[in-house]
Amino acid sequence: MQYLHFINIWAVIVSAVVAFAVGAVWYSPLLFAKQWMQVHGYTPEKLAAMQKQSQRAYAVSFVCFLVMAAVMSLLVAITHMNAVTAGIKLGALCWVGFAATIGLTANLYSDKPLKAFYIDAGYQLVYFILMGAILAGWH
Repeated sequence: MQYLHFINIWAVIVSAVVAFAVGAVWYSPLLFAKQWMQVHGYTPEKLAAMQKQSQRAYAVSFVCFLVMAAVMSLLVAITHMNAVTAGIKLGALCWVGFAATIGLTANLYSDKPLKAFYIDAGYQLVYFILMGAILAGWH
């Protein structure tokens, strides 16, 4: 892979941290925690039990954000992007082409209401756009 040396590791790490931080706010009581719990049918007891086992989930999520940011960084390099606005467009395009379509398909085959998809897809749209902006804008 001739483009691997174009990956800005610091931009990748910051992008992953930002995606993780946005998730902490998105799924907090400040924004969508109540709605998310309701659409998934989680009780406060179930949520408390899930939180006890959350360290592994957080670690895996962060690694996934690193992988996403590294791949998006490769796309930025391959397409020679060097502007925040181009990165925003790339992030939105990746969301529409991959995250939204995969998430909607998965939702349709689950027993979850469409509102669960909207909450999760909204979060994904935000972090894809932020990742794209950071990766394309950081030289």
